[in-house]
Amino acid sequence: MIYLASSSPRRAELLTQIGVQFNIIRLDIDESAYEGESAIDLVSRLSREKALKGHELLQSKNESGLVLAADTLINLQDKVLGKPVSVENCCSMLQQLSGQTHQVLTAIALIDPDGQLSGKCSVNEITFRNLKKQEIEQYCNSEEPGDKAGAYAIQGKAAIFIEHISGSYSAVMGLPLFETAQLLQQAGYNIQTHNNYE
Repeated sequence: MIYLASSSPRRAELLTQIGVQFNIIRLDIDESAYEGESAIDLVSRLSREKALKGHELLQSKNESGLVLAADTLINLQDKVLGKPVSVENCCSMLQQLSGQTHQVLTAIALIDPDGQLSGKCSVNEITFRNLKKQEIEQYCNSEEPGDKAGAYAIQGKAAIFIEHISGSYSAVMGLPLFETAQLLQQAGYNIQTHNNYE
């Protein structure tokens, strides 16, 4: 059995896309950065902590399985952008991203029933076109950006802001499928691919 330690509907959708069956574990962890912690260290640590907490939760219920966790952060010139806490904060983030290239970091962690932990981090670059103040305000007043790192979703309305992407589209959505499949297969999970050819 695979457990996804995330309440993100996007991660669930992506995992379903590659034919993985799973149960969802909903967790709350402190996502604050340590002093001097880099963006890549932070995102990697948070994914590991989610996986470990999910593993501990299963053990407390005498259940077992593979626990998959992920975390996504935006790194803009060594400044970490998480989820916006207000419309004003959302507008501020998008104003900072306007006309700039930033990194989208998505780390994944997988822990097996014996507590063996493995992980990977996908680093991707996104370039935004110059955004007008009015379109930033309209977007930030919609329901879309509220729970998104950097206040935007590549698969949503913000797609029109993106001039260039270098890297993994699924990682920018929140779950790098190539790396996820690698970790699952290394842990013994068989991801089956089917075809309809005669």
